[in-house]
Amino acid sequence: MKRLPLLILVAAFVFSGCSSWEPWVKPYERENLSDPIMNVGRDPVVSAYHHHVFETRESARGAGSVSGGGCGCN
Repeated sequence: MKRLPLLILVAAFVFSGCSSWEPWVKPYERENLSDPIMNVGRDPVVSAYHHHVFETRESARGAGSVSGGGCGCN
């Protein structure tokens, strides 16, 4: 009885791989997505805050003008 849900799940993955792939966004719809209102970083204050957080927490990126290495303890 426990094998039936597992079998259904495996069958769903197998049959989903056989479907044809089509892009979700049509070429004529991409103009709407490139509208400035769809931009994530519209607010400069929020963008600056996110930039600061990523600088201090990500040690692979160089910290521009902020002291603190990568531990996020500033």
